[in-house]
Parts: sequence; C-alpha cells; structure tokens
Amino acid sequence: MQQAMESHGYIAEPAIATAAFLAQEMRKPLLVEGDAGVGKTEVGKVFARLLDTELIRLQCYEGLDVNTALYEWNYQRQLLRLRMAEHDGQHSSELEDMIFGRDYLLERPLLRAITRNEGPPVLLVDEIDRADDGFEAFLLEVLSDFQITIPEFGTIKAEHVPYVVLTSNRTREIGDALRRRCLHLYIEHPTLEKEVRIIRNKVPGVGERLAAEIARFMQALRNRQLYKAPGVSETLDWAQALVCLHSDHLDAETVQQTLGCLLKDQHDARELTSSAVASLVGQARSTDSQRE
Repeated sequence: MQQAMESHGYIAEPAIATAAFLAQEMRKPLLVEGDAGVGKTEVGKVFARLLDTELIRLQCYEGLDVNTALYEWNYQRQLLRLRMAEHDGQHSSELEDMIFGRDYLLERPLLRAITRNEGPPVLLVDEIDRADDGFEAFLLEVLSDFQITIPEFGTIKAEHVPYVVLTSNRTREIGDALRRRCLHLYIEHPTLEKEVRIIRNKVPGVGERLAAEIARFMQALRNRQLYKAPGVSETLDWAQALVCLHSDHLDAETVQQTLGCLLKDQHDARELTSSAVASLVGQARSTDSQRE
C-alpha cells in the first residue's frame, strides 16, 4: 500500500499506508485529522486513484444543510411539467408520481455516493469540523446504514457501500459517536526527510540542494510560535515560486520577498523580522556550509 500510494504521488509513512489499507479491507470510514495543509484531503484523492474509482467530494462549511449535501428536487422542471399538464388539460394530482420521480431528483454528494451503480466510489467528506452538530448527527445516520429515505420517493439503499474518508482540522471537536464508527489517523507535519522527498516529487526543476534547504527552513519555521504554521501545500507553493525565480539556494533577500507564499497571517508576517529570516536561512544552509 505504501508503494502504491507513492506511485500515485503521495509520500506516505507506514502509519498512513496502514490506515488506508485497513479502511479498504474493513470497509470502515477513515477519519483523518491534523493541521491545515498536512495532506489530509490528498489521502482521499489518492485513495480514489489507487482504487481506480470515482471521487465524490462533499466540502463542509458552517450552515451546510441536508438539501445541499443530500438531494434537492428540480423545482423548475417540476413547475414546467405542471404547466404543460395544465395546458394539456391534465389534472396536477395525476402527475404527482411523475414529478416526484428520479428524473426530477438532483443528486448531491451523499446521495450520489449511495446511488452509484458502477461500483463503490470514494466519498470524501472534507472538513467535517466546519459543519454543525446537527449535520454531524445526520451524517452519522447515513454512514451507519448507507441508506436514505426521501419522503416523496421512498428509501434508497446503497448497492455498493462507498469507501469513506472524513477530514478535520480540529476547529471543533468531533462527537464520540462519529469517532467510534471510524478508523482514526492523525497526520503530523512531515519530517525533514519526508518533506525533501515531497518537494523533489511534486516540484519539477527543483535541485537537490534547494529542496534540502527549503525543507530545513520549513522545519525551523514551524518551531517558532506562529499563529498559522505553514503546511506542505505552502512548502510546495514556495518551492515552485523559487524555481520560477531561478533560485538554486536560499538567500535572505529572496526569502523575505517570497514570505507571502508561506505566511498567510498578518501577525506572523510582522513578527518574522529581517533578522529572524536571516537566522532561519542560516540554519537552513548550515549543513551545506559545513560540507563546503
């Protein structure tokens, strides 16, 4: 599994590969937690590529309701059909079964994951912690039985139980009931060795020296008291920016000018002074200097 994930572009240590393998074999939802940017969403994406199946993504947010996540009726088509019926002299009551049929049902991610008949998809419920407790309770019911009851239509049961990956940035504590039904994986920020491998794998044109210096800089930067520590996504953006600027090593001036790729909070940017940047660059280049 570890080799397969890497072949699909995801550098995974044994704990991540084991969790993905067990989620596949046990057919249990996998709850992936960790700081923003550590690669939680990518687990779901690479899982779908690995299984060669459709990825169905539900992006959670505050105020997410059942209709948006589950289904909606195509009211415009229903109204148009009723008007056509009235024009033809048909009574609207005769059309009730028709307008509340599958042709007028708009499938949202949860219903789509259940009704897919080409095989089990991967359902990625992204940032479940941003949804409220009520939606979490509803999701718990869906994941327990993998069936949905639509009052006007009836109960729809999954022909193929989907693989489920949920992610959380821990902005809100996930309920115990949902946790009990999931396998759990916590992803830390990458080690130095892993971050170098990710940079070399994901950023074409980056040299070995620059990749190592970027990774050492990021490791040192995350050890500072930051409001929002940069994740792997920021590392890759920064590495790509440095390649675009034709840098083959770090220097304080270039780092200072490209901090916007790393620090997305005004407080962090203000606190990281020129002397602090120079110190971090010195730490990142110290191994190279010793070699020279």
